[in-house]
Amino acid sequence: MAQRTQRLAELIKREIGDLLLKGIKDSRLQNKLISVTYVELSNDLQHAKIFVSIYGNDDEQQKAIEGLVSASGFIRGEIGKRIRMRFSPQLHFQLDNSLKKGMDVIELMNKIKEQEQKQEE
Repeated sequence: MAQRTQRLAELIKREIGDLLLKGIKDSRLQNKLISVTYVELSNDLQHAKIFVSIYGNDDEQQKAIEGLVSASGFIRGEIGKRIRMRFSPQLHFQLDNSLKKGMDVIELMNKIKEQEQKQEE
């Protein structure tokens, strides 16, 4: 069952990514760099947490999340049609800050490296 859930989560991720590129006409989502990073499905396939990474400041990210929540009914219907599921899961969008955290760690590592080089000189 876990393998089926994982395959279905990957299909949902791909379809939402495609919808973000072509199908959603919400002004809060257009011209935004949004990528679906991960989809977590419940065991009963009734709920899906969609983790998205959004390029922009906090205000732009919040508006994009609001746009995704607003379009969740449309997205859910399209997923049901494209994947041919009897019941489409409820979609819950969450902002994924892992890319930002990774960039912060890399920046800290670079600063430490620069300090070490200065101390060696």
